[in-house]
Amino acid sequence: MDWLERAAKLRQWSRSGTRAPHKPLLFLYALGRFQQDADGELRYSAVEDDLRRLLAEYGPPNRTTPAYPFHHLVSDGAWEVRTDRGPGSPGSGVRELREVGAAGRLTPELRAALRREPSLVGRMARVLLDLNFPPSLHGDLCEAVGLELEPTESEQFSAVRRRRDPRMREQVLTAYEYQCAFFGYDGRIGTVPVGLEAAHVRWWAFDGPDDVDNGLCLCSLHHKLFDKGVLGIGDSHRILVSQRFVGHSPAARKHVIALAGRPLIGPQPGASPVAAVHRSWHTSQVFHGSPRPATAA
Repeated sequence: MDWLERAAKLRQWSRSGTRAPHKPLLFLYALGRFQQDADGELRYSAVEDDLRRLLAEYGPPNRTTPAYPFHHLVSDGAWEVRTDRGPGSPGSGVRELREVGAAGRLTPELRAALRREPSLVGRMARVLLDLNFPPSLHGDLCEAVGLELEPTESEQFSAVRRRRDPRMREQVLTAYEYQCAFFGYDGRIGTVPVGLEAAHVRWWAFDGPDDVDNGLCLCSLHHKLFDKGVLGIGDSHRILVSQRFVGHSPAARKHVIALAGRPLIGPQPGASPVAAVHRSWHTSQVFHGSPRPATAA
């Protein structure tokens, strides 16, 4: 049984690029808990809050429940659920899962495979991360689910991954003249730019192309905030700042809140701006809440 392929082909609800990372998040959480206790079960009532926080931080902007993946991941052959009444999930209702003491864990076949080949944990985790989340969030997400990955586990898995275009970074940074499109940061050491990255607007994991019109040159801070849904791009290529973002320090006000309503910096004449279809995807699938009103200049 090819567990990497199974991780890559989780059955997820999909329509026009809509994000539904419920199952991958539960799977990653289960792999992290397996590293800590290979024989332990995850009682729904005990892990519900953890899963709810993961969905709130790394899931889609709309409200959702961890009961959905807890029940439906069973259909992918890597997860099982038992209750006080015996094997089998009672369904995807929160009340039912709580009342019957539902507990889930990786299937015996998968646990046996992970024991035989400990590196499989990391390789499966990489597949789940690469196919569902942008690289800027991988480290934070692993920490959130308690996964410890070895550096050697970052290898490419051509069987389940598209190949990225290595030219995109240079093309995007050139288009934006090596400055952050949100804040204008343009730091270098000698002639080498530092802290500048090419961000996908529509995530590569959701068929975002490696094209300039799907890219932004962003500093590391604003790239992370963009991928977390704190920042977005509205009509007329003006910056959106989520109402849900809270920051009272002068730095938070200057580097984030004051950006609301400002136009993007770049791209230079002749370079393609961010395409409307990619802006719309990010606004609906990543940006959290409503945008703040534009700040006074």
